[in-house]
Amino acid sequence: MHSQMFVPLAAVLIAFVACAFDLRTRRIPNALTFGAALAGLVFHRLTGGTDGAMVAAGGWAVGLLLFLPFFVLRGMGGGDVKLLAALGAWMGPQQVVWLAVYTGIAGGVLGLWTAAAHGYLKTAMRNVLGALRYWGTVGFKPVPGLTLESGDAPRLAYALPILAGTVVTLWL
Repeated sequence: MHSQMFVPLAAVLIAFVACAFDLRTRRIPNALTFGAALAGLVFHRLTGGTDGAMVAAGGWAVGLLLFLPFFVLRGMGGGDVKLLAALGAWMGPQQVVWLAVYTGIAGGVLGLWTAAAHGYLKTAMRNVLGALRYWGTVGFKPVPGLTLESGDAPRLAYALPILAGTVVTLWL
């Protein structure tokens, strides 16, 4: 298989496997995220030399940094952050930025749909406004009562929007 076709195939496969785990267990295994990141680094080193390895490392770092703030604010799980970073190692820094954008759009749509389906939409909108007020007052810190650990909102397996974002990024 030509290396140009292998990268999209690997990225979709990684996102698909992560999605299957996340939907079933609400967790994305470290073996998958760290293994995929390492495999991306090795693949790009073998096919592109040092420059390829630097692109993979840059994609990993950009992917990590893009979702890390949401994890720090306790609004996203660590597996989602590591998954985006691993995909960045395969796709590179420029594509992982687009992946994060399309993932955010897919996540927003799926989040609104999930909230509406559970009769939680009004509460979700109130929580968003409350979080914005809180951050305007105390700065960017986790909002008490609105974190993954403490919130009563319906849970969203975020690997699903990451898979959708991966497909859209590679398609466009």
